[in-house]
Amino acid sequence: MEVRYFDNSATTRVKEEVFKEMVPYLSLEYGNPSSIYSIGRSAKRAIEEARKRVASLINCKAEEIYFTSCGSESDNTALKGIAYANKDKGKHIITSKIEHPAILHSCQNLEKNGFDVTYLDVDENGFINLETLKNSIRKDTILISIMFANNEIGTIEPIEEIAKIAHQNNIIFHTDAVQAARKYTY
Repeated sequence: MEVRYFDNSATTRVKEEVFKEMVPYLSLEYGNPSSIYSIGRSAKRAIEEARKRVASLINCKAEEIYFTSCGSESDNTALKGIAYANKDKGKHIITSKIEHPAILHSCQNLEKNGFDVTYLDVDENGFINLETLKNSIRKDTILISIMFANNEIGTIEPIEEIAKIAHQNNIIFHTDAVQAARKYTY
């Protein structure tokens, strides 16, 4: 019996070539990459090579890549880090109502800690309205966070346009691109 699995963005079987490349680090070379012994140094080299490969995938510098345990941890770290680092410039954040729970929960937590969040509506296809986004920007807006590819309905937001709006207004732009990373490269 053939099994068909349709949620290959959220959870996907590891490709055979990736699995084979990972086997040594899951069985023999599993050392602590922060240690000074040889097994740890080997793990450290593998991590640094992976960092370079990921950077190449998204056209950035290797030192700009930080590995976390999951996308949720990355979203949480990014939003809270940006918010608290820029709270002296303002406390307003803009996001959409259909973001991943990691974004929505981080925003709710930030609201409990004095930040103001505008949650944009989306249309019947899951798109934010760019004019509504522009009209939601305030003098104290420090962050716009809009998901690149929605994990539930597959909407691909106009990220380049959103980024331009943010940058024109000197606002930091964050996008959760977890669902898009395998499909879009620049």
